[in-house]
Amino acid sequence: MKHNRHFTKIVCLSLLTLSTSITVLAADNVRPNIVVLVADDWGFTDVGAFGGEIATPHLDDMARRGMRFSNFHVAASCAPTRAMLLTGVDNHRAGIGNLRETMPQAHLGKPGYQGSLEKRVVTVATLLKDSGYRTYITGKWNVGNEPYNLPNQRGFDRSIVQGDTGSDNWEPNKRYLPHFPKVNWYENGKIAVMPAEFYSTEFFVDKTLGYLDADAQSNKPFFAYLGFQANHVPIQAPQSFIDKYRGRYAQGWTALRQARRDKAVELGIISKETAMRTMSTTQDWTALSEQEKYHQARQMEVYAAMADAMDHHVGRLVSHLKKTGQFDNTVFVFLSDNGAEASDYDEAQIWLKTQYTQATEKLGSKGAYGIPGPSWASASVSPLYTYKFYAGEGGIRVPLIISGVPGMTQNKIHHSLAHVTDIVPTLLEIAKVAQPGSLYKGQSIEPLQGSSLLPALQGTTAQIHAPDQAIGYELSGSQALFKGDLKLVKNIAPVGDGAWHLYDMTRDPGETKDLQNQMPDVFKLMQADYAAYAKSNGILDMPEGYNPVRQVVINSFVNYWIPTYKTPVLAALSTLLLISLAWFGLRRRRSK
Repeated sequence: MKHNRHFTKIVCLSLLTLSTSITVLAADNVRPNIVVLVADDWGFTDVGAFGGEIATPHLDDMARRGMRFSNFHVAASCAPTRAMLLTGVDNHRAGIGNLRETMPQAHLGKPGYQGSLEKRVVTVATLLKDSGYRTYITGKWNVGNEPYNLPNQRGFDRSIVQGDTGSDNWEPNKRYLPHFPKVNWYENGKIAVMPAEFYSTEFFVDKTLGYLDADAQSNKPFFAYLGFQANHVPIQAPQSFIDKYRGRYAQGWTALRQARRDKAVELGIISKETAMRTMSTTQDWTALSEQEKYHQARQMEVYAAMADAMDHHVGRLVSHLKKTGQFDNTVFVFLSDNGAEASDYDEAQIWLKTQYTQATEKLGSKGAYGIPGPSWASASVSPLYTYKFYAGEGGIRVPLIISGVPGMTQNKIHHSLAHVTDIVPTLLEIAKVAQPGSLYKGQSIEPLQGSSLLPALQGTTAQIHAPDQAIGYELSGSQALFKGDLKLVKNIAPVGDGAWHLYDMTRDPGETKDLQNQMPDVFKLMQADYAAYAKSNGILDMPEGYNPVRQVVINSFVNYWIPTYKTPVLAALSTLLLISLAWFGLRRRRSK
């Protein structure tokens, strides 16, 4: 009897184990695959489904099959957004209070300003992998190059990433600016051996397809994160895509900004009452010579081609998933990491001219450096105000498309406030993974801060965040606080005036009507809310006289020129050169 009881116990335990395995397998079969597509520096209306004229048929199809979020916010530069996208935690708490390239030397290394992910944050990839997903990442990483911060230690099974803010799109080992001595590429946690040439968008999709094929026999769902360089400078694209847009932008940026605003109204992205204001950095198109107009139009033709090419290669991924029977069980998330890039790089012209050409007919090709600049950026973010690096809506409101979620409403537009920290809770709920709280695997961690978008996706709520919930934001001294339909905002010079303003985001996303005098009590209360946010998240004051352009030059000296030219004479010459470049760039800006 004792033997029989022991045998019965073994059989029961075996059956329980088998039952558990079958339950997990069944769950994996019904849990969807997840694809996150991160565009770089796309403005609010660069996507056709948001009002743009650029051909983005595959993204537009995702919009028709899914939901567009017209009031979605990120940080105004790449690394802070990616930190929040990966962790669901405010970028200051995640360790990336600022982009390393624009971070004052006095801030670097302070709590929240390491320039790379904190050890006390857990990525969505880790949580999904630990729950049974296979996980992949290709493209731009930009959240830390330390061994413990590379993708293989942050939850990704397979990875090939660029650790930096960007590089050339035709020559992977070529720096686009002298931020560091070399471009840092990593494959599965080791230094990657890159081809001499590639086209970045095509390469990232090829690698993703290779990972999917390599694990085709797996019964696990997958999570794939693609961090594109499109449309980061230098803007570059295959000639066949550029030729599609020849002559398309001959009317200039002001006409394009108006056309996009009107199309966004027609699509229901914004209300018909939405007003715009002309930015001080936008040039008068009519004052340009014919040669200048032709050159500037060519810049935008390349910009459009780069976005078009990205959409084309996204289509290759979609086609592969359809052929392999995975498409119908795949959730897609598309977003941009910040608003359109507006820097004209005047301060770097001497360096650029030794590395690249800016000849009109060569723009987009290998060895050429295209720059959209502030005037075209104003059209890309239409109808919004400011752009990358600033806290105006043009810098932090970007397109978000989510499709493929089981039970979701299709071809809908959601207008209430959404935030990049909402993405991780959303993906976890879709994947049926519990949020970790403040403890994970025995270690204290930063808890998630966002709210799941799933109720909005399934049409069960019109409001993602409570009307009295304050959501703060800060980057390089530009600050904002969202509360209900209102936004408190302060932008630093030279684009901003350094003062607080109050706007209604539902009626006035273009930030044209300051409400502080009409709502003095609310204006004061929201400033107190921002102060509480800043204190809670350890936000540091910017040094007096801080200028992001000047800071890039200083950081380039520290991180590139000194390591590259170590002798005192060359270092001194480099210092004089950089000071001259900074002075020349700032003088040109002031004269415009």
